[in-house]
Amino acid sequence: MNNVATLDKKIKDDFRAFLTLVWRELDLPKPTRAQLSIAKYLQTGPKRLQISAFRGVGKSWISAAFVLWTLYNNHDKKIMVVSASKERADNFSIFCQKLILDIRWLGHLGPKTDDQRWSRISFDVGPAKPHQAPSVKSVGITGQMTGSRADLLVFDDVEVPLNSATDMQREKLLQLVTEAESILTPSNESRILFLGTPQSTFTIYRKLAERAYKPFVWPARYPKSLSNYEGLLAPQLEEDIDKKKVESWTPTDTRFSDKDLIEREAAMGRSNFMLQFMLDTSLSDEEKFPLKFRDLIVTPLGEECAQRYVWSADPRYMLTQLNPVGLPGDRFYGPLFIDEAAVPYAETIVSVDPSGRGSDETVAVILSQANGYIFLRDIKAYKEGYSDRTLIDIVRLGKRYKATKLIIESNFGDGMICELFKRHQRQEGLMADIEEVRATTRKEERIIETLEPVMNQHKLIVDPKVFEFDYRSNPDEPPEKRLEYMLMYQMSRMCKDKGAVRHDDRADALAQGVKWFIDAVAISAQEAVDERQRQEWNAMEQAFINNPHLATDALVLGKSFKDLEVQQNKVYDWTQSR
Repeated sequence: MNNVATLDKKIKDDFRAFLTLVWRELDLPKPTRAQLSIAKYLQTGPKRLQISAFRGVGKSWISAAFVLWTLYNNHDKKIMVVSASKERADNFSIFCQKLILDIRWLGHLGPKTDDQRWSRISFDVGPAKPHQAPSVKSVGITGQMTGSRADLLVFDDVEVPLNSATDMQREKLLQLVTEAESILTPSNESRILFLGTPQSTFTIYRKLAERAYKPFVWPARYPKSLSNYEGLLAPQLEEDIDKKKVESWTPTDTRFSDKDLIEREAAMGRSNFMLQFMLDTSLSDEEKFPLKFRDLIVTPLGEECAQRYVWSADPRYMLTQLNPVGLPGDRFYGPLFIDEAAVPYAETIVSVDPSGRGSDETVAVILSQANGYIFLRDIKAYKEGYSDRTLIDIVRLGKRYKATKLIIESNFGDGMICELFKRHQRQEGLMADIEEVRATTRKEERIIETLEPVMNQHKLIVDPKVFEFDYRSNPDEPPEKRLEYMLMYQMSRMCKDKGAVRHDDRADALAQGVKWFIDAVAISAQEAVDERQRQEWNAMEQAFINNPHLATDALVLGKSFKDLEVQQNKVYDWTQSR
């Protein structure tokens, strides 16, 4: 009897002992070091905590056992389990019920009367006092949570690719998570637990870390670099590394061998492996978000430009005075070299992305081109839609930069905006053509497919005042809203997922202007080729009329007919030379 009492006290005092017994009942191997570390953190961690561990470590099973351990210690606790979907949350609840029914020493937690709830969405433990709220309730993150009360909130994989791919989705998810705070009972013993795998650098788990949620990250291998984890690595792993007990890239747990992890990486691909097993998003984001600040050349631009610019990403040329809002480690750089010889811009345009009155902006971008470079010289953004004041200011902007064309997206307003611009253009004396362009592909794909190759070739030169305006704009908006309107933010967060960023007007106006230059250059080059071919055909025709012998020699020898002297008196006559 004493042994039973001792065991009972031990498993009540130490969740790791409880977990070990549950694992034994399920015929599972003893909990691994990672599992025991997670168990300890669940028991002794702070009021608000989040746990990220490699796929397959058994986070959901451990958290289900923790729910039962909590009820084992206090039958009257109220617990809510929240998952990405209702089905997943219900499966969590069903697993808890199965453990109660299948494990003999947990049997007393089963229902005692018919009045107690016992369903897949909610159930009561037997010894619990009658209460409006069930002992355990499961809901999907988008389900009905308001009106409930809980002493323990367990968020189990609420962030999945389907609900966190875009800024808007992540914001909505974070809002739902924040609202759940109101469910928590006002007690020092109340707790919120997050368990899951981050989906990108912009994961809501990062936001939670900024809100006093203490993270705990356990990757499948000891990382080669600690900087990507920003001090969030599990203390046990940090201690191993500090004391040099391990080598980098060796497995952190016996759950997976080195060979197994190698095979999984080969099968999944490096980016997925780094995301799912190493909980390191740097590689996946590097590939997912292709528009990098470091590919730009940032330097002041005047009325003329240099003939040649040499790109560099050397730290010596880093522009520390600018405030980038891109991915971690991505910065602005000045040129390594600028040719002193100045040349005029070949052409300057105003690229306009119009919008109606609302949260979107009407954006005007000043772009010039010369010597194969495209120059982003200025940008302006307006919240007044297509008001007269906005249109007049854009026209004056074009006049100041001596623009020869206004490129306007015609998707909005079905050409009406162009007519409004023409009226103001005449009044302000802007000598520029107005050209409509119509987008036919999805915006995200269009922006990336236009800007990425130009930036990769380091052919986009940007005046720093563009980013200075960008950073100062919309000062009255909350910080998170200000970010969404910045060109820097839109470019760095742009990917091919639909709705990747909430506001993309500035990036769209830039891409529209760059695409017009690319298309115009391509058309001009093709027209030049066609013209040369026409002249050559005309010359050949004339040569065969004037002197077939000389023309035939030119054709055989591959000479240009344009260079032939076809006048009869200049033709060498072999018959006269005898």
